[in-house]
Amino acid sequence: MGIVLLLAAMLFQEPPPAGSLKPIIDNERARVWDVKDAVPTTKTSEDTVVVELAGKAHFVPKGGTLAITGHSIVIDIKDHAPNAMKNTTGFPLAFPRPGSKKILENSKVIVWDYTWKTGVPTPMHFHNKDVVVTYLETGDLKSTTPDAKITVNPYKFGDVRFNLRDRVHTETLVEGKQHAIITEFK
Repeated sequence: MGIVLLLAAMLFQEPPPAGSLKPIIDNERARVWDVKDAVPTTKTSEDTVVVELAGKAHFVPKGGTLAITGHSIVIDIKDHAPNAMKNTTGFPLAFPRPGSKKILENSKVIVWDYTWKTGVPTPMHFHNKDVVVTYLETGDLKSTTPDAKITVNPYKFGDVRFNLRDRVHTETLVEGKQHAIITEFK
């Protein structure tokens, strides 16, 4: 029953009935679903990125066929694009960064695969795009801003976060392991 309601919500972009499955993120840029079971083949009503928790990602264009066979994060891309953001910070963009692998790119998104190494900080960087991050390990990332403000963020396998653009920081894995699929919105 829950999957049927999820499919109805995805197909018609209407909220499911009270008490049923709800998106884990729903804002002006994206509607994000945590789909734990196989979903019958259906047509998408939005451009969609499917992030499999096995570490793969693929893009399904609006009206394309969506088939989910295992635990996945389904990201419906809404038709809301903010103005392009120029990088005036003097820091490099968040991606590409050393050790990152581009999985796919099209006119809507760039999807990256990245694994943090314990004690090795990323370069200080600027996020010029909104992102959905799907965490594939369990570990704590320390975020440090240019003014030395530190925040330690614990993430576990399957956690998903939406982060707004216009951020500068570096990240360091301080405990556990961490690997993520990062979907940047163009």
